[in-house]
Amino acid sequence: MPQEWNSDINALILDYLTMEGYSMAAAKFSKEANLQPQQDDASIRSRQEIQHYIHIGNFEAAIESLNEYDPAILDEDESLHFALLRLQLVELIRVCNGDGGDITEALKFAQEHLGPRAPVNPQFLEDLEKTMALLLIPQESLEPPLAALLDPSIRRETADRVNRAIMERQSRRVIAGIRNLVKMRCWAENTARDSGVPLPDNIDIGLHGDDSDSLSNSLTHSENGRHFDNGTHHENGHEPMITT
Repeated sequence: MPQEWNSDINALILDYLTMEGYSMAAAKFSKEANLQPQQDDASIRSRQEIQHYIHIGNFEAAIESLNEYDPAILDEDESLHFALLRLQLVELIRVCNGDGGDITEALKFAQEHLGPRAPVNPQFLEDLEKTMALLLIPQESLEPPLAALLDPSIRRETADRVNRAIMERQSRRVIAGIRNLVKMRCWAENTARDSGVPLPDNIDIGLHGDDSDSLSNSLTHSENGRHFDNGTHHENGHEPMITT
């Protein structure tokens, strides 16, 4: 692989780690690849902390940390604020459903924090009604739209949404460059297949060369955070991924 290609790929990897909030991985990788850090480490750590709270279901701490970081984000984005409060209610319901059935705390939270916001937006009201249904329907009998509220994937989606909101507030790009490249590649491949162009089932994306093994290992270790923290946990509380 030509050296300039390797440098471009390293820059994409660092961009991904920075955009996704993997501060330790970004710092380590920038040093190993001899690249300048793309963002202040404290800012990355703040985003990482907020995302981590969301991934473990501690939405109260996530909201507090986000307000400490920049209170204008939730003040100006009522939909995001409602989404975080709603998931905080979901966690309270999850606890009371498995803790003898005392729903007092969940009801109080809904009345104080979500009830006043629901009437201003029909979607808020519908979302609140669906969430409250979790108190009435056994988990094994939930329809897919309600069961989705208890699925960990909604935490990942919300963490990504919060991360984008922070980046927008900082007037930065909201999507890592490598994500856009993956999307473009998928679009081009699907367009070619739809047009009848013969393509192999699996297409090599070209990350091969003399340094391919070390580059691949750096990306893998950087993404999951284990290389930088003695294997104890992932930086943001989840397995990072590039999705299309």
